[in-house]
Amino acid sequence: MLTKVIEQAKIDRFARWMGHAERIVIVAHVAPDGDAIGSSLGLWHFLNSQDKTANVIVPNAFPDFLKWMPGSKDVLLYDRYKEFADKLIAEAEIICCLDFNALSRIDAMADAIKTAKGKKILIDHHLYPEEFCDITISHPNISSTSELIFRLICRMGYFSEITKQGAECIYTGMMTDTGGFTYNSNNREIYFIIGELLSKGIDKDDIYRKVYNTYSESRLRLMGYVLSQMRVYPDYHAALISLTKNEQGRFDYIRGDSEGFVNIPLSIKDVVFSCFLREDTEKPMIKVSLRSVGTFPCNQLAAEFFNGGGHLNASGGEFYGTIDEAKRVLERALEKFKPLLNAKG
Repeated sequence: MLTKVIEQAKIDRFARWMGHAERIVIVAHVAPDGDAIGSSLGLWHFLNSQDKTANVIVPNAFPDFLKWMPGSKDVLLYDRYKEFADKLIAEAEIICCLDFNALSRIDAMADAIKTAKGKKILIDHHLYPEEFCDITISHPNISSTSELIFRLICRMGYFSEITKQGAECIYTGMMTDTGGFTYNSNNREIYFIIGELLSKGIDKDDIYRKVYNTYSESRLRLMGYVLSQMRVYPDYHAALISLTKNEQGRFDYIRGDSEGFVNIPLSIKDVVFSCFLREDTEKPMIKVSLRSVGTFPCNQLAAEFFNGGGHLNASGGEFYGTIDEAKRVLERALEKFKPLLNAKG
C-alpha cells in the first residue's frame, strides 16, 4: 500500500476539473529529460483513456534515446510549431505543468502559459515552487514527477485505466530520474510502484536497454575524451568534467549524448561529489550538472553558486560566462563546502 502523499482536496479538485474538460495541454521543462517526457506521456496516455483531447508540448527537442516511448511522436516541439502550440495552449481548459517549479524553466513558452485562461495544475518534485498555478502538487521528497503522476492517477481511482504504454512511460521517468534507482530511491514505496507497473506487462529490462544501451559510437568516444580531461580534487573528495561547444562539434554531438556523464566520476574511490560543466550549443551559458553520494547536499551548492537547485544527490544550475570562469566558481564552492566534503570522505 502507498501512503497518501498528495492532499485529498487537491486530488478531488483536479478530478472535478477533468470531469468537465475536453481539451487538456501538458507542458514540461526546456531540454526535457526522461522524467519530463515520462511523466508527460504517462499522463497523456491516461487522459486518452478517458476520451480527452490531450496534447504534450515541450519547449524543444528531447534526446533520441527517449523517442522509443509510446506517444513520443505526438509530442509537439514549441520551438518548431509555436503558432500551433500557442493556439492549443490558449484553447486548453486545463494546463498540466509537469516537472518544473518556475515559468523560467519553460523558456519561450512562459508567456503563453502565464496568460492562458485555462485552469492550471503544477505537478513537480523540485524545491521552492513558484505560485503560478491554481493547484500546486509539489513534493520534493518524492523521487520523480512520474511517481507523482502514478500516485495521482491511482488516488483518483483509475489504476485499472493505466495502460501498458502509460506504465512504460511512468517507469522510464522513475528510472531515469534516479539513475537507474541508484540515488534518491531508498523509499520502499518506489518498489511497490514498480511491482504495480510490472503487473501492466512492462519489460523493465528492455526499457533499461532502450534508454541506456542504444547510444552511438561517437557518444562512447566522447565519453572517453571527457574522462581523459577529468580533474580530481583529492582534498575535496570531488571531481570535475567539462565539455566545450567546440569539443561537442568534434564528436558529432547530438542532444542526450552526454546524459549520465556526471555520474561516472562517482565510481572513483573516495569521490563523493561530481560536477559536469557543458557549454550550451544554443545559448551563451554553461549547463551545470551536480551529483553526490551519501548526505552531501549538492542542491545547496547549486543554489548558492549556480542559480540552481534540485535534490540532495542530484541537482543542477546555469552559469553565464566561460567554462574557465565556471571552473573558478566551482573551486570557490569546493572551498566553502570543504568541511562537508571532508566529513563524507
